[in-house]
Amino acid sequence: MDIDSPSSLRHQLLVAMPQLDDPHFHQTVTWLFEHGPEGAMGVIINRPMDVTISELLEQLDITVAPEADLSRHEVLYGGPVHANRGFVLHRTDPALPQWKHSAQFDNGVTLATSRDVLEAIAAGTGPARSIITLGHAGWGAGQLERELAENSWLAVPADLDLLFELPFEARWAAAARRIGVDIALISTQAGHA
Repeated sequence: MDIDSPSSLRHQLLVAMPQLDDPHFHQTVTWLFEHGPEGAMGVIINRPMDVTISELLEQLDITVAPEADLSRHEVLYGGPVHANRGFVLHRTDPALPQWKHSAQFDNGVTLATSRDVLEAIAAGTGPARSIITLGHAGWGAGQLERELAENSWLAVPADLDLLFELPFEARWAAAARRIGVDIALISTQAGHA
C-alpha cells in the first residue's frame, strides 16, 4: 500500500471497538501519522496521564517563564511503544517556527519530537495548545490491516476540533459518531447464527 494511496489511513483516527480488551487500547482513539507497506504509527489522543506539563518540563530541566500559560497543554499516554519518547501535536500555525524534528501535515496538524518545541511552550512562545504524548502505538507490516479485518478498529476521518478541543472522555464516542456509529450500542459479544 502506497502511503499516499486512497487506501492509506494516514491522518485518520482509529477508534477501538468495545470488544478490543487490550489494556493499552481499550476505548482509545488513535491518530495515525504513518501508514504504509511497512506498517503504521500513531498516538492515542484520549488517555490523560497523571503527570502535568509542569512536572514534565521540570523533569526535563526546562525552566518555565512566568508569562507562559501551560493550561492548554496536556500530557497523554500515546501508546506502549517507546514510552520515554515524546510527541507534540498542535495545530499548524505559519507564525510559529519550524521545530528541529517536526512534520507539518496537510490536515492542519504539526507533529514535533524535538526539545525546542517544549522549550518554546515553557517560554510562552510555542503553540497555544498542544497534546504531548509519551509513547506511541505501532503496527508491523499488515498487522493493522488484519486487526481492521477482525473488527478491532473503526477508521474515521480526523477532525481538528476532536483532536484539540473536545474533552478527552468524550472523544471515543464522538469519533465513532463521525461515521454514524453509536459505540454504546455495539455489543462486546460475538454473535452466532
